[in-house]
Amino acid sequence: MSESVTTCIVAEDEALLRQSLVEQLGHAWPQLRIVAECEDGAGALEALAEHRPDIAFLDIRMPGLTGLEVAAAAAEVSPGTRIVFATAYDQYAIDAFEHGAVDYLLKPIMPERLAATVQRLQAHAGQHNAEALAALLARLGARQPAGDAPPLTWLTASAGRETRLVLVDEVAYFRADNKYTTVMTADGEALLRTPIRELLGLLDPAVFKQIHRSTIVNLKAIAGITRDDSGRGIVRLRNRPETLTVSAPYMALFRHM
Repeated sequence: MSESVTTCIVAEDEALLRQSLVEQLGHAWPQLRIVAECEDGAGALEALAEHRPDIAFLDIRMPGLTGLEVAAAAAEVSPGTRIVFATAYDQYAIDAFEHGAVDYLLKPIMPERLAATVQRLQAHAGQHNAEALAALLARLGARQPAGDAPPLTWLTASAGRETRLVLVDEVAYFRADNKYTTVMTADGEALLRTPIRELLGLLDPAVFKQIHRSTIVNLKAIAGITRDDSGRGIVRLRNRPETLTVSAPYMALFRHM
């Protein structure tokens, strides 16, 4: 009987660091099958739901959904996945990790440290402690440092030939529009010359949440959320007539708010 294949995903928003980790894993664990390489938290969450991998290497600080949020949602969308965090923030993370059941890697990742992580994963294949992960996420979430810059307050957007200053708090939601982003407020829509992925890193994560690869919603603008038979969510807005779809993997995020 052939051995079962161990699968994993790698989520890191810095392309060179992501490529380096993938290459190092190829040397440290040649039999490991990487089923997805993700550049942000949204991609990681969707990959978890699609592939249900044995292992996920998650960068803690990613635009939009953080590695902590993805790990919290993984308990629902892929409960058997074991999490390994990558972090550059040893000043707040090491103590929490040392007392948890989840492994971590400090960036830049050293080959010998990755080899030790691989050995632990191989030695304890199939073991997963959801309670320990939940406790660790609570400690890390409480101790996570603030972002490097304050969130956006105003946006400069275009409406036809007019340029508008839009107060971010008045935005109901953002939607990807090719290389641009549509800004929806109670008064109408405007076009922002910033891709939605770049915008994610500039918004207050406590107020704006990604609910679909192409949609970010202002939590304060939500009137209600229901779940349909397929597991997707339907968002009703306070000051807009249309509804928004929450992709099934993203519904798990609302359980942790």
